[in-house]
Amino acid sequence: MTDQHGEVTAAMRYKETIGLARKAADDLRSWELARAEELAVAIAAARAEVARAAEREEAMAERAHRWWRMAADNVDRVSWLTAGEPPEPVPSARGEWVDRYAEDVRPAYHELNQAILHLGWRAR
Repeated sequence: MTDQHGEVTAAMRYKETIGLARKAADDLRSWELARAEELAVAIAAARAEVARAAEREEAMAERAHRWWRMAADNVDRVSWLTAGEPPEPVPSARGEWVDRYAEDVRPAYHELNQAILHLGWRAR
């Protein structure tokens, strides 16, 4: 719509502005829906990772308890020695080092076992 001199009228500018606003609103809505889907996928992945981490933590706690029970059973063979309290989880432990922590237990257990065997031999 142009007036008789070929200039754009206010009505044309208004329609153009409304059209741009609608397009911007549609684009924003599309972006928001896509982003909501991305976030839903990321949240589901994070929840799954938390569940896996909880399972790993429980398995490690059971493993530590087994090692502790075996060590305490060995210590109980020496009448004048007490095992003390079982280990507690350490909040500052790093999850990615769980295998290293677990592998550190094995040689310590074997050292304890050997020390108790030597104590038993000397006591005879």
